[in-house]
Amino acid sequence: MARSGNGSIIKRLQTSAPRGRPLDSADLAQFGVSSDLAYFYAKSGWLERLARGTYMLAGDTLGRDGCLRFLADRMPGFHVGGRTALAWQGILHNVPAKETLTLLGPKNSRLPKWFSRRFPCRFTVRELFSKELPRDFGLQPLPESPDGPPVSVPERALLEMLSEVGVHQEIEEARHIMESARRLRADVLGPLLKACRQQKALRLCVGWAEELSLPWAAEARKAAQKQIGANRWVSRVKGGRTLILKP
Repeated sequence: MARSGNGSIIKRLQTSAPRGRPLDSADLAQFGVSSDLAYFYAKSGWLERLARGTYMLAGDTLGRDGCLRFLADRMPGFHVGGRTALAWQGILHNVPAKETLTLLGPKNSRLPKWFSRRFPCRFTVRELFSKELPRDFGLQPLPESPDGPPVSVPERALLEMLSEVGVHQEIEEARHIMESARRLRADVLGPLLKACRQQKALRLCVGWAEELSLPWAAEARKAAQKQIGANRWVSRVKGGRTLILKP
């Protein structure tokens, strides 16, 4: 099966297929590689099988951004968010080179093992925003990487980080990070606050913005007032600490 025309197929695959990212059945089909032929190439050492229907070129090295883009193209709503997005957007500084990636995706989704084995990450499927907010609102590739994965803009990334305060995010560090978020855009933050389903993220965003005298504090209060209501919010967070947030 690998003789005659198949020799030209593998040559074309090796010279033209994208490097640094996986290849799924649809990718391989563009080069004339059927599922049976992909299996044969894997047995012959031309391809390395990552998972069912997913391969990489033998000898290739998978890159972080190429893999993230691959997943985003196949998992609507998947993106780089929270603390990682704030770092990539230049708001969070002094980040370790091998810090765990904060990744978010749609409900009932999961990361493939081939990815999590290669890239330290934490994957969240929590639905922070209501369905009225478009799924891709506040998600876009970084300007310097137009072909890269979708990344939360600072306004969305901040709320994603605040939603993890007391769980995966230290309270004091979150407040310190927020001090650097002075240039948030009220017209972007407003719709996010109105659609935010978590009281903790809402109240931390509005309350800390006011305490820190951030330029967008008044607009944030106006956008979130209906969702916050009039009662205080109390919760016990990681480490046994009680978090009390005023309206």
